[in-house]
This record gives sequence, structure tokens and C-alpha cells, in this order.
Amino acid sequence: MSHSRSVQVVFLTILTCLVSVATADAADANAVEAAVESITVDELKQHVNVLASDTFEGREAGSRGGKAAGAYLIDTLKKMGVATGGDSSFYQFFDNDFRNVLAVVPGSDPVLKREFIVVSSHYDHVGFGSARNSYGPIGRIHNGADDNASGTAGLLEMIAAFSDLKPAPRRSILFAFWDAEEKGLLGSEHWVSHPTVPLTQVKLMFNVDMIGRLRKNSLEMYGVRTAVGLRRLLCEQNHTSNLELDFNWNTKRESDHYPFYARRIPYLMFHTRKHENYHRPSDDVDKLNLDGMKKIARLMFRTVYTAADAATLPSFRSAALGETSGTRSIQLRKAQPRPPRLDLKWDKKLAADGVIKVVNIRAGSAAARDGLKVGDRILRFGNYDINADDDFNLVVLAAKSPAKVTVERDGEAKPVELKVALRGNPVRIGISFADDEAEPGVVRITRVTPNSPAARAGLKPNHRIYEVSGERFTSNNEFHELVTTLPSPLKLLVEGRGQTSTVELKLLRQLEETDEPTAAK
Repeated sequence: MSHSRSVQVVFLTILTCLVSVATADAADANAVEAAVESITVDELKQHVNVLASDTFEGREAGSRGGKAAGAYLIDTLKKMGVATGGDSSFYQFFDNDFRNVLAVVPGSDPVLKREFIVVSSHYDHVGFGSARNSYGPIGRIHNGADDNASGTAGLLEMIAAFSDLKPAPRRSILFAFWDAEEKGLLGSEHWVSHPTVPLTQVKLMFNVDMIGRLRKNSLEMYGVRTAVGLRRLLCEQNHTSNLELDFNWNTKRESDHYPFYARRIPYLMFHTRKHENYHRPSDDVDKLNLDGMKKIARLMFRTVYTAADAATLPSFRSAALGETSGTRSIQLRKAQPRPPRLDLKWDKKLAADGVIKVVNIRAGSAAARDGLKVGDRILRFGNYDINADDDFNLVVLAAKSPAKVTVERDGEAKPVELKVALRGNPVRIGISFADDEAEPGVVRITRVTPNSPAARAGLKPNHRIYEVSGERFTSNNEFHELVTTLPSPLKLLVEGRGQTSTVELKLLRQLEETDEPTAAK
């Protein structure tokens, strides 16, 4: 087997494992759905109301309020009946009486339970604020409802859902509530330096930091390029939350995923962005979008479950270390528009009645040189009879060059037969595409030809195609073969901004041989 083919096979194996929910029976699938449904607005609200109350005085690490918040977490975890994950208790103490809170849901597979998914949020905030950590006014309680009572509440709801799920996913899940994040990621940095499970056994890390201010249904996602297939893993779990995902390629030392990333552990981070109340006393519960929190927590649960139950997980993708918003903008550039195949215009009103009457021809064009004239009425183009404007657009795109054209012309007793040269290759669906090394088995659209079946179906540049009429593919060549040989209509599983949908492309009933679509060079 060639090296390139073996890499494709490995990628396909990883992809299949990532995007397929465990091969559980119907009862297990129902149990997972019941766990998802158990994450509710009322319970999220209950947790944030407690965590962001004045009682905890802003939850500064090491303060009495911070310690009280930690005690609330442990009391809640004990009621859930989950196992401890710290130093023989739920706590992992460090530095100036700071304390991470750790819990474990053991995996159900005898072998894979030795591997771990880490799911985390920080529970501390900035107390009464200072010139170092507050945008003011300082000296008043900063309750941090969004930062990060929202993420902490989401994590508690996830733990409750997993604690009731039988059977558990195959891998173990370590849930971590970090302390002293606001003092410089101290809690997560301490854990990766003194891990309570072998760091080599941590296969993927999820971090949730500020999920309380969902606006315009848009969730910012970090880390999808730190391992192959993570974007697809996430998007295929987004079918019920249906959030619009904004993929950020930057990884900065701004939250608790960074110590894991620095040690080359893949991660995903969920975030609803900063706002005018960030690190101010006004970050209170009444400003939270609780329904948005529920959507995000449910998406997190589905994604964590799928990863924890997969047969294999991909390793860290080293290329992610050099990828930023700058490289993203370069990679996602659109291809240049394809020039029109036929340089003429026709009467749109008459076309509605199936009459294609030429009203303009670009001077010096192939159409002009090959004998087409203003006033001609096109009866037949290539192998196709003309009956409507939309059909004519498709016919011009699909025809071979030179095309045999039959026109009715004033002053001519019989139809005139012409051969007209067309630009470029025939077009079947109307896209150009590129692959992405971070997403094997996926193609990214780089160009959509106007008036093509793809354009009519609503496909856009940077949409990603996962399947063609139920068939997956491992390479550009396999994708090309599927879209040029499978019958109409083609049903494409498409992802755009994290939302997946099935798009149907209706093609001409009779097609000429085509070289299209083309992969981007």
C-alpha cells in the first residue's frame, strides 16, 4: 500500500470513529437523548443564581467567597453521586490555599476507560475588583454571572446528565472546575504540572468559558484545527441546537485550554464573546441568555459523549501551532469567478414563455464570430430543446464546445444551423473545490458558478460537503467521481458555519460528458 493511500485509510478510520455515535442499541440511544433533555433552563438558572450571588462576594480565588463557591460545587457533586477526581477528595489544593474541584465519570470499556476526556470551566472571578482585573468601578462585588458562573453551571448540568447515563461512554471523563484562572490560569497550569491522571492518557480537552451571552445564535469556537476531524465531530452534533458556529483559528493564553494546547493536547473551547459588562460589577444574572446556555450545554454534552465513546481519537495536529486568523483568511480565499461560457444576453420576458431571443452580443466574442446575431431566436442548443430561461442557463453550462446551435432568424425561411465555441469545460453542478488537511473526507467549496444547479440550491463558497447522496469519500478524486456519475437529483450533506443540512441539486435529465467540477489548484 502506498504511503498516500495508507494515510487516507488512517484518516478515513479516524473520521468514521469520530462522526459515528457509538454502535449502541435503541435503548442506549434513547438513554443518551434522555440525558440531553435533562439539561434544562430551570436547573442552569438555579446554579447561576447561587454562584453569581452576593453571598460568594465575587468568588475570588483564596477568598472566603471563593472557598464557599468550591464548597457549593462539592456539595452538588456529592448529591449527584459522582466519583472524586482530586487528591483523595474532590479538591486539588495548590499555592495560596487555592483549590481545583475535580470529579470523574469512569468509562465503561475495560481498555478505553484508561483514556480520559477533560471537560472544564473556571469557577473563580475577581472578587471586589482591582485596578489589575476590573474595568470598574472597583470595590463593589463583581458577581461574574457570565464569567464564569455560566460555564460552571453548564458543566454541573453536564455532570448530572452523565451521572445518570447508563451505560457510560467508553472513555473516562474528568470534569475540572479550575480555581485562580483570573490570576493567570493558575489552576489549570497546576493540574497539567501535577495531573491526577496520566497526562499521556488525556486524549481531548473541552473548555467552556463565558457561555451566557449568546447573541444572534452565534457561538465562537476555538481549537477545531488542533486534531483532524474536530470540526465535523462538532458540527454533526449541532443538529438540534443548530447554533451558528464562528471558528476562530487563534489560540492565545487567555483561558484554561491553553496549558493543554501548550502540551499538544487537542482542545475545543466554547465562548459567547466578551461584552460591555465583562469584568464589571454589572455582569449579573438578569443579563444572561439562559435558553442560549441550554443550547450550548446540550451541544457540549453530545460532542463530549461522541468523542468519549469513539473507537479511536486523533492525536494533536502540529500544524495548528502555526495557524492564526491570518492563515485562515488566506486559506479561505474564494477562487476567481469563472468567465461566462457564452457572451450574449437574451430577452428575459420572452424567456418566461420559452422563447430565447438574443438582444445583445459582446463585440469580438466567440458567439459573434461564430455567426450568432441580435434578434436570433434560439430553438436548440447542443442536444437540448429550449423552453425556458432557467433551462437555457443550465444548457449553456452543460454543453460541449463547440455547441451545435439552431436559430430562427428574420429573413430566413428555414432555421439556421451554427457551431458556437464556448469558454471552459462543461459544468454539471457548478462548483470548484479544495481539500483541507485538518478535515479529511471533506471538500470546501471555493467557487460557485452563477445560474448553475449549485447556485440554485443555495451553495456558497466555504460551504463544506460531507456526503454525496449518502456516500462518503476520502479524496478529491472520489468526490469528483461521485458528483459526475451519480444520477439526479444529487443530495449533498453540507455544512456552513457549523450548521448541517441536506441540499438537493436537480440536474438536466440528459447530460453531456463533463470534466466538471474542478479541484482548486
